[in-house]
Amino acid sequence: MRTIRPATLARLTAVLALAALGATALAPGAEANPAPTAHRHSGVKPLKRTADRRARATSANTLSVQSSGSQGVVSPNPQVYLVFWGSQWSNDPAGVAPDMQSMFSGLHGSQDTWGTILDQYCEGVPTGTTDCAGSGTPVSHPTSSPLAGVWFDNSAAAPDSAAASDLAAEASNAAAHFGNTTQTPNLNAQYVILSPTGTHPDGFPDSGFCAWHDQTSSPYGTLAYTNMPYIPDSGAGACTTFTDGRLLSGIESTETHEYAETVTDFWPSTGWNGGGGEIGDECQNMDAYVTLSTGTFDLQGLWSNSADNCVTQG
Repeated sequence: MRTIRPATLARLTAVLALAALGATALAPGAEANPAPTAHRHSGVKPLKRTADRRARATSANTLSVQSSGSQGVVSPNPQVYLVFWGSQWSNDPAGVAPDMQSMFSGLHGSQDTWGTILDQYCEGVPTGTTDCAGSGTPVSHPTSSPLAGVWFDNSAAAPDSAAASDLAAEASNAAAHFGNTTQTPNLNAQYVILSPTGTHPDGFPDSGFCAWHDQTSSPYGTLAYTNMPYIPDSGAGACTTFTDGRLLSGIESTETHEYAETVTDFWPSTGWNGGGGEIGDECQNMDAYVTLSTGTFDLQGLWSNSADNCVTQG
């Protein structure tokens, strides 16, 4: 999960109070409130200014696999489904929808050296493994775009303040829409639920996160999904280390963070985790502009066991 810069002293005070309470988990389906709440969702961290922390190498950050299972540990062949939830997407002032599609359309092939960071992680190896060493089933670097589908679900307005259960239900709706109605295709599918401008999914931004990813049970098996708020509503500089005023940087950085975490910890927390959290949590203060075949995007750094460091290319 990515954290967002505090907009007000009140928000910062509230989140620090959360940290003092130990950031206890929010039960699945609990109603989101305007005030900051704790979450059980993967990668939760207190709200902090990005300047307060620096990504740094430490052996404690080494990722290890949490389950010896052969399903739900990683996504061996990543498939991304972008769900633009709600009729409000007729208004997209920052141009999030075309930007997200362009970014994922370029995350493949030889020009995408950022995505190759993920190839070293695998499933079907003993719990505690830190180096797949050719064993198990690894994440495969996409040879074509991982963007498997786009849905503008304008059948109704998205809720002003969607609860976690609402987001999970929309992921299930998306699986049905895309025809992924058995567990097999959903072993690689991740559903990115993008909420429209002006909405507050799971209490965003006052809940102290930029986004989060999770899993949910459905008639179509266990699904991996992401809660992706309309981050440009928080202004340029939110959820990114860049201060150049580019409005889309924060949502690009955040979604690449969540994408990579979903790929390597598909059904939290069965996958790869370390002392600092998941692959994106380790490196939340490292951003880089990376040029893909479809444009230049703000991609967040990821932890590499092979490099023993946060990196932006494999």
